[in-house]
Amino acid sequence: MPPDAILMPAHLPPPAAPLAPAAQAALSRVRLPLPDGFRPQDVLAFHGRDPEALSERVSAQSLDKGLVWQGELACLSVRFLPGTGPGEVEAWLDARIAACAEAPGLLTRTVQRMLGLSQDVAAFEHAHRHHPQLGPLLAKQSGLRVPATATPFEALSWAITGQQISVRAAVAIRRRMVQACGLRHPCGLFCHPDAAQVLALGEAGLRGAGLTASKARTLLTLSDAFLAGDVPLADGSQPLRAEDAERIARHLLALKGIGPWTVSYALLRGWGWTDGALHGDVAVRRALAELPDHPLPTPVTPEAAQAWLAPLSPWRALAAAHLWASLSMNA
Repeated sequence: MPPDAILMPAHLPPPAAPLAPAAQAALSRVRLPLPDGFRPQDVLAFHGRDPEALSERVSAQSLDKGLVWQGELACLSVRFLPGTGPGEVEAWLDARIAACAEAPGLLTRTVQRMLGLSQDVAAFEHAHRHHPQLGPLLAKQSGLRVPATATPFEALSWAITGQQISVRAAVAIRRRMVQACGLRHPCGLFCHPDAAQVLALGEAGLRGAGLTASKARTLLTLSDAFLAGDVPLADGSQPLRAEDAERIARHLLALKGIGPWTVSYALLRGWGWTDGALHGDVAVRRALAELPDHPLPTPVTPEAAQAWLAPLSPWRALAAAHLWASLSMNA
């Protein structure tokens, strides 16, 4: 498929009524420098997983994404600007709330988190460049960061949807859920729903999108918890400390249907927390088994993976991301 083939979906239904009057839309715009070795392709690939481009449009240097931003329909645009050095990224938000004084700061923090700019990649790579198995991966995949979703709620809903199914199946279910909510921005993109919109869709609507009964109930329970303020630091606007991650994990694990993998994955993709415990992830264990001269049993057990990852703290999840990437590199 050519790079621009997914940019203009032609089969979308008419726009649903927006949450806020489109005529009052405004722009907030920021420009940020990129660090040496930044890899825009990782961000674009993460947000370009849906070939139908229902809620994200991706090109060789840009991303447009529909989302619900503080209760308003919004379109977030990100453009990577090449330069003589690492380059810059420019981002702007098309939404009524973008006119408020706090919008530029919140937009800056959101873009930094989505691009993984707060992840201390240089320190991680320097600390483990001589690791017998991980070191060669770091050399081949230097600069790898973990792209994040626009909101922590989106990461959690993706993690719940993707429990024990393939990425392709999860993408299809996510697409149907987004379309069922019917939140379409004037730019043409559908917006990923927030907790209130998922609750409005209800169990029947989630089941109709393809979620199992248990996953639908878990997602509704999560939505209730977000709206009640039971998940601390829910907006993901500030970098997490270890105690913050532990507190979020405790709250999430108390919800039926959410286990350790879902929490660690969502902390990584939603909050940018790079020290989550992903030793139970099937792909992580498969990648470990494919490392040359690894000292682990075959097949690699969760316990063995946990022991291998433990010395890599506080970057265990970042190491897991390198293991994920190695599978694509070896494909």
